[in-house]
Amino acid sequence: MIFEELPLAGAYRIGLSPHADERGFFARTVCEDTLVERGLVGRFKQSSVSFNLRRGTVRGMHYAVAPHAETKLVRCTRGAIHDVIVDLRRDSPTYLRAAEIALSAENRATLYVPAGFAHGFQTLRDDTEVLYMIDRAYVAGAARGLRWDDPALGIAWPEPVSVIAERDRAFPAWDGADPGA
Repeated sequence: MIFEELPLAGAYRIGLSPHADERGFFARTVCEDTLVERGLVGRFKQSSVSFNLRRGTVRGMHYAVAPHAETKLVRCTRGAIHDVIVDLRRDSPTYLRAAEIALSAENRATLYVPAGFAHGFQTLRDDTEVLYMIDRAYVAGAARGLRWDDPALGIAWPEPVSVIAERDRAFPAWDGADPGA
């Protein structure tokens, strides 16, 4: 596993370190011990998948409030996405800054999203699938979101939005209030 620190405190792009032979290659995508050695969450309770029919679909910007804030590993297993995270931790030196990363079936990269971040993505191809590993069980009452097109967040979505859920469209714009992350 190859760790590349992103410009937001505690967030990483994790690449593969493949062992290749005539069959192809083998590589670890997640290793609890390696994550924990770096001071990161290494144990995940839940795995989920998001399938997206159309290019330009936006999902986000989602987060969960404490004490149910979630650490996630996000990987695109089919197609490609423009993935975005926003640091909502008030005590962080990167508070309210966003980072954007390309995840695809071809690059096989994983995004490590610490608890206290909002997360969302836009699909860059039809029939895109995204795998999430989450460190805690989902609690519906803790789920929140920020508006995907809020100018205060400065997110540059690369495609016109083709599909977005009404729930995501209705999230509030950032108003400076503590989001409770």
